[in-house]
Amino acid sequence: MRKIINSVALTVLIAFAGAAQAQDYPSRPVTLVIPFAAGGPQDSIGRIIAQRMSEVLGQQVVIENVGGAGGMTGSKRVADAQPDGYTMVQASVGTHAQNQTLYKKPLYNSATDFTPVVFLAQTPIALITRKDLPVNNLQEFVAYAKANKDKMTFGSAGAGAATHLGCVVLNTAMGVDITHVPYRGTAPAMQDLQGGRIDYLCEIIATGKPQIDGGTVKGIAIMTKERSPVLPDLPTAAEQGLPVEAYTWTALFLPKGASDAVVKKLNSAAVAAINTPAVKERLQSLGATIAKPDQQSPEFLAAFVKSEIEKWAAPIKASGVSAD
Repeated sequence: MRKIINSVALTVLIAFAGAAQAQDYPSRPVTLVIPFAAGGPQDSIGRIIAQRMSEVLGQQVVIENVGGAGGMTGSKRVADAQPDGYTMVQASVGTHAQNQTLYKKPLYNSATDFTPVVFLAQTPIALITRKDLPVNNLQEFVAYAKANKDKMTFGSAGAGAATHLGCVVLNTAMGVDITHVPYRGTAPAMQDLQGGRIDYLCEIIATGKPQIDGGTVKGIAIMTKERSPVLPDLPTAAEQGLPVEAYTWTALFLPKGASDAVVKKLNSAAVAAINTPAVKERLQSLGATIAKPDQQSPEFLAAFVKSEIEKWAAPIKASGVSAD
């Protein structure tokens, strides 16, 4: 009987301690690892949201860019961190869905090695080319690619990144094999596209739009089912005869084992951030579609990640592409 009483008392103490810790959380800055180089689309989205989350939480959300391996390097760091709520990762379709198939031995299991916090937004990917490539629409691009496949190159934010897989899907649909040039993030890839050192990117619209508007690159197609409100004159790939789809999304994860109370606190802060009118306006100006209310729970994100892993497995296997 004494053992039972002691066991119950210990359980109560642990629960009380956990509740007290959650009530005080966060008591110091929270690190948000963005697993790509600074200046890219995920970085831009993350900084907008983190600034508002800092205000809501009353503690600074500090951005740390940790690029490499298509976003797996930074994500792995968070998977290995203490599940105390002070280190989280900003995930994407590349880091938490596509790379599970693209790599023979991914550095982590996206579905089991993290604690889902919140799904934030989805952003289309656009096919853009160097400004002097002699094409002006998707039909002309396909014809040019087939005629010049041996000398063309495309860039990405890294092997396994959403920008890599977007072009893999495109190339497979066109029936061509183009040389891939992986970069450590979108910013250096965009610089080389503007400089004419690579031929095209399948770029997230957040960073593609300013360059299209500025005339430093050409916009060829939006790779989603519908046109983007921020680039309404750019036709979809399907409209131009090639039904391919590519996009990325943004979500927050903690290491496996994070407490429900901490998850709830961060989820509430993130949801408050994306629903702040000024934040929503800035994200929408980047082409992002904010998560709907029924998409903002940790439970939704857990199921969504599993479905995305399954969705992307088939086209990646069909393409024969591997990042290893």
